[in-house]
Amino acid sequence: MAKKPNIRFAGFEDDWEQRKLGEVAEYRNGKAHENNISETGKYVVVNSKFVSTDGEVRKFSAEQIEPLYEGEIAFVLSDVPNGRAIARTFLVDESGKYTLNQRIAGITPNEHTDSYFLHILMNRNKYFLKFDDGNKQTNLSVNDVMQFEERYPSYREQTKIGAYFSTLDHLITLHQRKCDEVKKVKKIMLQKMFPKKGEKNPEIRFNGFTNDWEQRKLGEVCVRVTRKNKNNESDLPLTIASQYGLIDQRDFFNKVIAAKDMSNYYLLKKGEFAYNKSYSKGFDYGSIKRLNAYEQGCLSTLYICFSIETDEVDSDYLECFFDTLSWYHDVSAICAEGARNHGLLNVDVEAFFKDVNIEMPSQIQEQRKISVFINTLDHLITLHQRKCEELKNVKIYVTKYVCKRRVIKVTEVISALF
Repeated sequence: MAKKPNIRFAGFEDDWEQRKLGEVAEYRNGKAHENNISETGKYVVVNSKFVSTDGEVRKFSAEQIEPLYEGEIAFVLSDVPNGRAIARTFLVDESGKYTLNQRIAGITPNEHTDSYFLHILMNRNKYFLKFDDGNKQTNLSVNDVMQFEERYPSYREQTKIGAYFSTLDHLITLHQRKCDEVKKVKKIMLQKMFPKKGEKNPEIRFNGFTNDWEQRKLGEVCVRVTRKNKNNESDLPLTIASQYGLIDQRDFFNKVIAAKDMSNYYLLKKGEFAYNKSYSKGFDYGSIKRLNAYEQGCLSTLYICFSIETDEVDSDYLECFFDTLSWYHDVSAICAEGARNHGLLNVDVEAFFKDVNIEMPSQIQEQRKISVFINTLDHLITLHQRKCEELKNVKIYVTKYVCKRRVIKVTEVISALF
């Protein structure tokens, strides 16, 4: 093991010392809380679900059976094969708030060990992951954990490193929180800027527009696209992801699931729409997305593809309308009995165009104002998501790379990556 890291704060030159966890921290096991779970409980139960979801999934206890104190580390000891929770860490940010569940270890750094530094060092460390054989549940023992061996710098250098990672994590959390907030705003505006079923006007409207909205059949404003990818004009296999839209299968699945010969697939052009009848969590009747990212691509004939054939509806507006999911009411009415077959909804194509309704302002200017507003929210969501990913990449880079044999400022790493 190298005695010095590659990336280092200026002013530190001493070798790092090799130590086992038992030399730098104390260990204790959590306790069972099953009989103390309460929705009105005061204390957050730190279990594997809490740690692996970064605190999003929570249970509460009326009693603090095994207290956790600020600066301690909760460490997941048990997980299913190839699980994403094993060896995850949670750094306790406040005393009197958390209680430690069974199968979670409490790690208490000594006075010469910085808690944030140790939290970063232990989190999903490859030493712990080697105990997962991919076949049976992983259960780390006390000895497995306490024999964890790594190199440690001086306490002063640890605190500098810990503070740096704390800043990165704070920025990641900040952008994620902003992203979630904008998503909530978008969800609310999609509900209020479009009329409720049976109504002719939305709750929120831009100034200057007073005309009643119109209801049109999908088949009145759009035409089905059935063009085939003859002579394999395109070699881009597409799929619809409810959160990301029409994207390359290789980006979404990390592989191609389409047939080798895609000449019999639909050839979708940029600006055209496709309906994926596969249902997923939060999208019970599938998704309709527009092809935005590529000039053209191939889609399975299981999709229903269509394009706008009138200048009475703005394409950006129609894309926003499908995000409201208000069309689910009509699709649910045309699904056949036993509508779900191998994950696909049994939707009659003719009924889809005849019975799915589009609510729209009669004036194209109002349609465009709505789409510009919703697209601005989408841009903000993408911006914060991108910032989160960039900061996570910085964190991975700084954590992983070692031994360039020179002392550099960590700010150099950030300037190199942005």
